[in-house]
Amino acid sequence: MLDFADVVAVSAAVGATRSRLAKVDALAGLLRRAAVEEVAPVVAFLAGAPRQGRIGAGWRTIVDLADTPAVESSLTVLDVDGVLGEVAGTAGKGSAARRAELLGSLFARATADEQWFLRSLLTGELRQGALEGIMLDAVARASDVAGDVVRRAFMLSGTLPATASAALSGGTEALSAFGLELGRPVRPMLASPGSSLTEALAELAPCLVEYKLDGARIQVHRDGDDVHIYTRTLREITGSVPELVELVRGFPCRSVVLDGETLALNDDGRPRPFQETMSRFGSTVEEQVKALLLRPYFFDCLHLDGVDLLDEPLSVRRDYLARAVGPHVIPGAVEPSEEEAAELTEAALAAGHEGVMVKDLSSVYAAGRRGKAWQKVKPVHTLDLVVLGAEWGHGRRTGFLSNLHLGARDPDGGPFVMVGKTFKGLTDELLRWQTATFPEYESSRDDWAVYLRPALVVEIALDGVQVSTRYPGGVALRFARVLRYRPDKTPELADTIETLRGLLPG
Repeated sequence: MLDFADVVAVSAAVGATRSRLAKVDALAGLLRRAAVEEVAPVVAFLAGAPRQGRIGAGWRTIVDLADTPAVESSLTVLDVDGVLGEVAGTAGKGSAARRAELLGSLFARATADEQWFLRSLLTGELRQGALEGIMLDAVARASDVAGDVVRRAFMLSGTLPATASAALSGGTEALSAFGLELGRPVRPMLASPGSSLTEALAELAPCLVEYKLDGARIQVHRDGDDVHIYTRTLREITGSVPELVELVRGFPCRSVVLDGETLALNDDGRPRPFQETMSRFGSTVEEQVKALLLRPYFFDCLHLDGVDLLDEPLSVRRDYLARAVGPHVIPGAVEPSEEEAAELTEAALAAGHEGVMVKDLSSVYAAGRRGKAWQKVKPVHTLDLVVLGAEWGHGRRTGFLSNLHLGARDPDGGPFVMVGKTFKGLTDELLRWQTATFPEYESSRDDWAVYLRPALVVEIALDGVQVSTRYPGGVALRFARVLRYRPDKTPELADTIETLRGLLPG
């Protein structure tokens, strides 16, 4: 049996090195030692989230657990996984007390290092460098399977633990069993920022240019009358969007998997505020549905009537898309001239949208990957960053949490990298919201500021970045201002420090 202390030791070793190769070696070595039933929990622990997901114990409950550590380690990987499973399965009257009791007993058996690891794991603060990319490389190394085979299986399975278990138990054959499955969402393909429309058109020709909507990403699965709708984080929202379900049931097909965006529109056809669209994703109240109808626009088709399309070029997928959804295809143009693309961009902006997407017509659907085959072109640079803290305001903002500390994601899984501060763009409503909400995510505070665990993603507009010795990433934001918070995105979807460095002049 694998000791839990071994997982904690490897986590520390991975966090202590900047070498990607050393990280992969350490993780692969541990995976080779794990029994078949231990692989899934080990991978989940090291990737920073228990495989049970949310276990029902809040941040304060976990932080307040007694911290008198055990002198010697006695926990195994299966011990810890079993307790977390029991905690997650506890419900009903008295469940909060029972969860606290179970976690308290677990912590009492843990050494100081194990307690630190458990707290970080259960509060979502474990960032020791074993994020998806590195863990997938480690799985490939440990199982002696090609990396592209492991990545494709992960794309289709949606979970690291399931992918790792298949790779370590059955190799290439087991991984090849993963396919596109109706009702099981795949990770969405992502776009990279484009420097300009002219450059994107030249780089991706022949290409498709379509509206970049100010909406929320959705993935739709239909099998007969059975319809499921998911967010970009693969959270199911079917019960909150009955008008979308009814629309999809009316499409002229038997089965389909669609990628698209949805948003609420004003009577003039312009988009309503993004927060109003997002508010529908947690609502099942009929009156709210009637008051704020969502309109979908689809831009990709991954499956239609028994035909899987992931490996087909976008030019082919778009033909299937038109057959499946008809007028609900997002506005766009195939192989436009530069003048036509500029006119389309102007029309998108005039309609209240963000800009345009430029897509390589020969590209396959690279789920979960942010490559150059799709590029977003906007008149203003925007980045999704994580709030690391906020300073108390002065003058008319006295008593409010105002100046935000902003962090970019380390692609190798280290701590978020601070890249700047801003108080610009904060309305009175946002100031009140921040002041009321930020203490829920507080990790510490001093006389000047409240510091937060990485949880909240905010969209920032900026004029560019510049070299800076003030911040550890070597770059700083220029004229940053807050556009909006992004409740549809987790910190793992924030932009990386490498993305920011790519915006440096020259």
